[in-house]
Amino acid sequence: MTVVILTGASSGIGEATALRLGRPGMTLVLAARRVPELTAVRARIEANGGAAVVVPTDVGDPEAVTALVEQARAVTGRIDALVNNAGVGTNASVLAEDHSVDRAIDINLRAPIRLMRAVVPIMEEQRSGTIVNIGSVAGEVGIGGVYSATKFGLRGMTDSVRRELAGTGVTVTLIEPGYIATPGNAHRSGLPGPEIVAAAVESALRRPRRRIIVPFKYRGAVVAAHLFPAIADRIYAGKASRRR
Repeated sequence: MTVVILTGASSGIGEATALRLGRPGMTLVLAARRVPELTAVRARIEANGGAAVVVPTDVGDPEAVTALVEQARAVTGRIDALVNNAGVGTNASVLAEDHSVDRAIDINLRAPIRLMRAVVPIMEEQRSGTIVNIGSVAGEVGIGGVYSATKFGLRGMTDSVRRELAGTGVTVTLIEPGYIATPGNAHRSGLPGPEIVAAAVESALRRPRRRIIVPFKYRGAVVAAHLFPAIADRIYAGKASRRR
């Protein structure tokens, strides 16, 4: 039985990922703060023949993270995969309030680091394991204020951990979605659904690789932003200030 920890599992990308992965032979450990939503996701997984454990968790709380990993390991004695999906957005301006900045750093950056610190020793002991971090195209192109900063940080941390664990049997993949149809993007139309990210997670668990950008169209934009940063400066000039 494969045991997978999935954070932010109550809605959006997390819910879509849970439903895609929830199949016979796999136990999903569903973590989020909203218990009714987690329970509903578990019921849908079980209706499809899968297995799931609900662990109410605020990933910004170090003690809650420790308890989550302990409960996941108690299922079979192993942790086969960790999907760091939980995340929050912020005001794109540098003038975002302190509480918003602190929460974004806690959830988007500190929490994945804490979770990796908790599962890596277990995976090293097993000589196997997969870590999938959900970043963002905003972690390649600075357009989201503190949100971008946390995703830039997660990208750097993911690369570092991958290199640190080379040869241990533990693999690390970063998935970077562009705009996806989630509640946070309700004001945008014509976006792909969270299922596209769920499919990328499943692919990464089966065949780990360095980085996956979805949808495909954002790959060219990321390359262009790195090669021609002045163009990105022009395109996004002043947009954050207009959204204050």
